[in-house]
Amino acid sequence: MRHEVLFSGFGGQGIILSAVVLGRAAAIYDKKYAVQTQVYGPEARGGASMSAVVIDDEEILYPEVSEPDIYVIMSQQGYEKYGLDASDESFMILDSALVFSRPECRNLPVSATEEAKRLTGRAIVANIIMLGALVSATGVVTKDAIEKAVLDSVPKGTEELNLKALNAGFELGMKGGSQS
Repeated sequence: MRHEVLFSGFGGQGIILSAVVLGRAAAIYDKKYAVQTQVYGPEARGGASMSAVVIDDEEILYPEVSEPDIYVIMSQQGYEKYGLDASDESFMILDSALVFSRPECRNLPVSATEEAKRLTGRAIVANIIMLGALVSATGVVTKDAIEKAVLDSVPKGTEELNLKALNAGFELGMKGGSQS
């Protein structure tokens, strides 16, 4: 089954890393096909950022996201730029501390930034919390695959912190049910 996942937020939130990790989980550990693309503004930090992943059980012939079925939105600006046109059939995970609008589609507010600050005193692992919530709520990749991909992708010495964040995300995402 093809899934088109769009991540959006602002530079510095780990939006691109999130998509890379998800693509790695799908392609390497779940043995699916995956393609990742990204767009960000001229500002390295603070500018609009978007990254997307196409995941499919079959070879991907068109690598661009055209109609996302899953959104992970981590800023109000990201929602306004990339989430306003979400179809009613889409599923959107929103960072409840930074996104104030609520879409018409099914959505799951996740307190990722607040939980990251509670866990670490800083918001730096909010993107990993969102990945955990995404996987738990949608099953787009397996928990085992995302855990291995996170461990492959984070700086050495931060593995325990990132696994703690991922598990917090799993818990928060369970509130959103499941989508196939």
